[in-house]
Amino acid sequence: MRRLVLLAAFAAACAQVEIKAPEGPLEFSLAGRIAVRSGTEAFTGNIAWRHVKSGDEILLSTPTGQGVAQILRQGDAVMLKTSEGKEHRATDSESLTERVLGFRLPIEGLAETVQGRPSPVLQSRGWRIEYQEYDAQRRPTRLRLTNAGAEVRLAISQWN
Repeated sequence: MRRLVLLAAFAAACAQVEIKAPEGPLEFSLAGRIAVRSGTEAFTGNIAWRHVKSGDEILLSTPTGQGVAQILRQGDAVMLKTSEGKEHRATDSESLTERVLGFRLPIEGLAETVQGRPSPVLQSRGWRIEYQEYDAQRRPTRLRLTNAGAEVRLAISQWN
């Protein structure tokens, strides 16, 4: 009986938790361009990002607007849905985006960075942040993140 209870508990723990688009008061949303390079892989396109306290929803698309991926993060769970409808899951965005898209995108800690605040999470993972331009409200509009062969450039054109 005890084995059955332990087995049931283990099975429940292994079940995939459904990840939904984050709900709650919007902390920010932004739109702009993104350029990412990691090793020999590169991507240039558009980014639309909605951030709430409980998580993130990021949409990546080509420069012509064709969807590439939707990335949802809730706590320590990250799900990436490709344009073909395939869902991939992981506990961190860097390994997930590298495995599925071929480049590293560090979502954990990035919300602080795009708002111009220090991110201990990104710094502890070795990311360097360079702010290149700000808007009239002193929000970053161009920034560059680098880490051991990886580079992420953001050009933010719209803040909400």
